[in-house]
Amino acid sequence: MRVVVLGAGTVGASVAEMLCQHGHSVTVVDHNPGVARRVNDELDVRAVSGSAAQSSVLFQAGVMDSDLCLALTGSDEGNMIAASIAKAMGARRAVARVYAPVFRDLSTFDYQRHLKIDRLLSLEHLSAMELARKIREPGSLAIESFAHGNLEMQELAVAKATAAVGVPLRELKLPKAVRVGSILRGGKLMIADAGEKVMVGDRVTLIGAREDIDDVKSRFDVETPQKRGIVIAGGGETGYHLARVLEGPRFAIVLIEADRGRCDFLASHLKQTTVVHCDVQRRADLEEERVGSADVFVACTGDDENNIMACVEARELGAKKTAALVGRPDYANVVGKLGIDETVSPREVVARQVLGFLNTGPVIFRNALLWGGGIEILEVEVVAGAPVTEHVLANVDLPPQCLVAAVIHESYVRVPGADDRLKPGDTAIVFAGDESVDGALALFQTNGRAS
Repeated sequence: MRVVVLGAGTVGASVAEMLCQHGHSVTVVDHNPGVARRVNDELDVRAVSGSAAQSSVLFQAGVMDSDLCLALTGSDEGNMIAASIAKAMGARRAVARVYAPVFRDLSTFDYQRHLKIDRLLSLEHLSAMELARKIREPGSLAIESFAHGNLEMQELAVAKATAAVGVPLRELKLPKAVRVGSILRGGKLMIADAGEKVMVGDRVTLIGAREDIDDVKSRFDVETPQKRGIVIAGGGETGYHLARVLEGPRFAIVLIEADRGRCDFLASHLKQTTVVHCDVQRRADLEEERVGSADVFVACTGDDENNIMACVEARELGAKKTAALVGRPDYANVVGKLGIDETVSPREVVARQVLGFLNTGPVIFRNALLWGGGIEILEVEVVAGAPVTEHVLANVDLPPQCLVAAVIHESYVRVPGADDRLKPGDTAIVFAGDESVDGALALFQTNGRAS
């Protein structure tokens, strides 16, 4: 595919290199002529020097015929403007990297929809979500945010017989805003249809807003597990998002931050997290905050070396598990030897996201579901004339192992019911088994062919 990468900094250059390794045709744009020349010499790409927000430069880069334009410069505003122009000029998909949370906050303004950008990506939020998955153990909740972050998938284990066990899902009378998405049973992952029954030992995925899911979890989950202590070192955007996604009855969270002003912000925005003003680089501070008693210690400051050293100190103090945010790829072999249990690389996280956008037809994004296979999550545009728009969902001839899990209409996200009907301009979040993907996508094609 033809991909235009705007910005040849650390992230842009690594993404361009990854795309080249996957055999894609890549053009890189950077405002610094020296950087453009270096990228052109080191990678099998075409390099263009100039401002990514200028149409003439984008024209020179061939954005009109591109399958994907990735705006990955260091400027939020520049990325959004560049991605919007690229989309208007003919790029099939346009993605912009942003740092400031306000640009992804739909309660203030929907920048993505207004600028007609396919996705606003936050490396910090994506890294936090990856750390959250690393933290959670098999017996606890797993989580995946999607649909603009307004809905969640929460996965829980059915350990004992409850009122929901052995009852067909259609008879559970769950709130309309919550749906059972998938069931993992005996190592096999399947999409839950209305006639399926939940059994003891199953792992069930619930879809909906967090507060709605919390209201129905007790039907499946009898015992409230013991709270696990989580210490997060670093209150930047990654640490903030990580604390937010973990907040709840299952975790007792302490967030350590050295900047007093940032502590005030964190304390006012995190309702179930204890914010502590201290220096993670000082062993005495770690001892004082009883880091050694933590079930999980996570280091996600903005410095790789500080993260690594903080994890080493925490492990020596007695923390049961450690995880670190590490950007430099050459540190990969070091962290394991130092006893750090888990690492997350923002570069690898964004690389997986980028690969998910390399699709054809109405598919915006596709990704494998948790537990490693069998089901894909598809984010699909609903276009006029597509078969899926002709009937309410109950009458749409969906293939087996296929579920329309969520619908995005303008800025509003909801879990659809059987009587809902998809409309042109909507975006659908579809779960489909591997053998049903083509059949599902055919329903979103005006020509009836899958992508």
